[in-house]
Amino acid sequence: MSTYLVTGGAGFIGSNFVKYILKKHQDIQLVILDDLTYAGNLGTIKDDLTDPRVRFIKGNIDNPSVVTEIFEKHLVDFVVNFAAESHVDRSIENPQLFLKTNILGTQNLLDIAKKSWTIGKDEYGYPVYREGVKYLQVSTDEVYGSLGETGYFTETTPLDPRSPYSASKAAADMIVMAYSETYKLPVNTTRCSNNYGPYHFPEKLIPLIIKNILEKKKLPVYGNGSNVRDWLYVEDHCKAIDSVLLHGRTGEVYNIGGHNEKKNIDIVKMVIATIKRLMEENTDYKRALKGSNDPQHDNLEWINDDDLITFVKDRLGHDQRYAIDPAKITKELGWYPETKFEEGIVKTIRWYLENQDWVEEVTSGDYQKYYEQMYGNR
Repeated sequence: MSTYLVTGGAGFIGSNFVKYILKKHQDIQLVILDDLTYAGNLGTIKDDLTDPRVRFIKGNIDNPSVVTEIFEKHLVDFVVNFAAESHVDRSIENPQLFLKTNILGTQNLLDIAKKSWTIGKDEYGYPVYREGVKYLQVSTDEVYGSLGETGYFTETTPLDPRSPYSASKAAADMIVMAYSETYKLPVNTTRCSNNYGPYHFPEKLIPLIIKNILEKKKLPVYGNGSNVRDWLYVEDHCKAIDSVLLHGRTGEVYNIGGHNEKKNIDIVKMVIATIKRLMEENTDYKRALKGSNDPQHDNLEWINDDDLITFVKDRLGHDQRYAIDPAKITKELGWYPETKFEEGIVKTIRWYLENQDWVEEVTSGDYQKYYEQMYGNR
C-alpha cells in the first residue's frame, strides 16, 4: 500500500487530483495537507474526507513541525506538492507571501522528505533512499516567460519568469532540481498550461466570467483581450501527474499542455454564448441567475458580448502568449490531452450552473474585498 502526501489538496487542481487518485487506485492512503487559505476549502473535499483512506491536516508547507509530524506518523511514499500561492495579480500586490510559501515551503518539504526517506549512504557519501519513494513538484508554464506569435515551450526552454508569482515558482523548480543533483533525491517536476474545470476558485478567468454573468455584472478583460493561453482540462492534468509519479524517469521535467490555444477575448465570448445556449436549452439552469424576481430570467438577450464585456487596464508585466509542447510526456508515457476545449468548457459551465452552493461558500467574505481591490476602480 502506497501513502501519498498531497499538499494543497483542498485547492483547485489538488482537490481534483485527490478525487481522481482515490477513484483510480484502491490500495492507497492519502494525507492531505492544506492551510485553507482563500482558495482552499474543505467543502471541496468534504465527500472525500469520509473515505477511511483519507486523513486531513490543516497546516502550511513552510511549517517544519507540521510536515515532520506527518512523516513521523505516516510512511509517506509520494509527495505531490500542489500547495502554492498561485494568482499573478495577488503576487503583484504581495510578493513576499509568494516567496515564503512557494520557495521556502518547497524547500521545507524537500528537506524533511530527504531526511525521512534516507536509509543510509553509498560509497560516495550520497544518501540512499527507501525504495519506491518520489517527490513531485507541480509547476507552471509561466516559469518560461512569454512567447511571440509562434513557437512552443519545451522542457529545455530557459526559465524566464516575468511576475513575482512565476519567479517564485521558477525558484522552487530550481530548488527541486538542486536536491536531485546534490542529494540524489528522487524527484520529478511537471509544468502545466492553464487548467480549467470543476472547483476552480472564481478569481481566475473562466470561473470569474461564469460568476459575473450569473450576477449580471460586467466581465473585466485585461487590455484588449489578445493574450493567448493554452487550456488544459483539469482531469487530463491529474491523469498526467499520476502517470509521471508512477512511471516518469527520475529527475526529469515533463511539460503538460492541452493543445488548446485561445485568446482571452475568445474565451470570454465562448463562455457568454455557451451559458446563454445552455439556459435556452434547459430553463432549470436559469435558477443559477441571481435575483429570483428579475424579468431578465425569462429574457436572455442581455447575455451578449456588447452588454457584458468591459476592457480594463492591463495587468503589469502581462505575458502575451503561453503554449506548451507536450511531446516528451506523450512519447515516454503515452499521455495526451483527451478533452477538447469545446467539450471541456461545456462540462465546466454545466458544473458551475449545477453547483452554485459551492460557489457561494467559497466566495463569501475576503473574496469580495479582493474583487473590489482588483477590478472595482478600473
